[in-house]
Amino acid sequence: MTLIDRARPWLRAHPLVPDAALALGVLICMVLGSFADPHGPSGPTFGTRTPGLRSLVLMTLAAAVLVLRRRRPMATLACSSALAMVELSLGDPPAPVAMSAVVALYTVAAHTDRPTTYRVGVLTIVVLTGTAMLLGTPPWYSQEHLGIFAWTGMAAAAGDAVRSRRAFIDAIRERAERAEHGREEEARRRVAEERLRIARELHDVVAHHIALVNVQAGVAAHVMDRRPDQAKEALAHVREASRSALNELRSTVGLLRQSGDPAAPTEPAPGLAVLDDLLAGFRRAGLPVELARTDDAPLPASVDLAAYRVIQEALTNVHKHAGPGARAEVSVVRVGPNTEITVIDNGTGTGTAGGGGGGHGLLGMRERVTALGGSCTAGPRYGGGFRVQAILPVKAAETGATGEGTP
Repeated sequence: MTLIDRARPWLRAHPLVPDAALALGVLICMVLGSFADPHGPSGPTFGTRTPGLRSLVLMTLAAAVLVLRRRRPMATLACSSALAMVELSLGDPPAPVAMSAVVALYTVAAHTDRPTTYRVGVLTIVVLTGTAMLLGTPPWYSQEHLGIFAWTGMAAAAGDAVRSRRAFIDAIRERAERAEHGREEEARRRVAEERLRIARELHDVVAHHIALVNVQAGVAAHVMDRRPDQAKEALAHVREASRSALNELRSTVGLLRQSGDPAAPTEPAPGLAVLDDLLAGFRRAGLPVELARTDDAPLPASVDLAAYRVIQEALTNVHKHAGPGARAEVSVVRVGPNTEITVIDNGTGTGTAGGGGGGHGLLGMRERVTALGGSCTAGPRYGGGFRVQAILPVKAAETGATGEGTP
């Protein structure tokens, strides 16, 4: 990256700096040009004339207004043109104050539309050239008048060209951004279609084979006592259908795996049966944890996993955010058809999950519990600390798992 590339963002943030530098450069050029005599014996000669005080003041004012050329382009053009008209009508010979009007006209053309450029450009050319021809000391056919006409015309044309090129580049950039956005949308649409296709295939596989299993299991149950051989045949069909379903599911899911994906875990899903090991791990990490559990009855698999994850996430947040010296208490209580999980701490830190209850951990807990038909609340405790409570319906999960109450 060059020095200009590094300085460009700073210059965009401070536009007055480059405008002030440009104004200073224009002032130097105007002062140097005021010392040159265009009517020398062998062409323009330097040092044969000296500008007057009025000309120096007009050149300084004309250069000063260029500092605001991008903030007030029309006002800058009007002021610089007025100062140039004064110098063209009173200077003998006139100093090149019209140079500031040329720069201001270029700025107007570069920052407005083409019709405005045409109207303002023609007006500026007519006014400056007419003032020089009618009120200036040189004769009306002098070459200096042609120079004013040419420079103002080129300034308007150059500004319009720069504006057109800038608009063309912006249009190309916008089209590229739209194309990139369209590619992203197309990729997301294709991913969604592929997911829908895979979901339909999985549904067809599972629905077909489960229907066969259901029919054959009903046949086996119906003829189990009277015709055992036919029951065995039905059970063999059940085993074959279930094996086919598993194989098709494995092949379909295998298509989704990448080469670097980890192997599927073979250990069972964690639950409250290994809760003591979880608490022991936190105690070894320096977090004192006490457990109060009134019921060791086994829970449905989904409820058991959700309870374990809620306790794990809550204790992790206590360990991260509760501060030094914090203690935690975990209670697992069976209340009627529900199991209540409560995790409290006496920490003085920022609280759980960032202190505001809006962390991703708490969001995941709520989604997991809500999916089972339960509720999860979390918030600061009165007197300090944090409290997380999850109520998990056990009876509803058992009914859904066994199929009771379904038509």
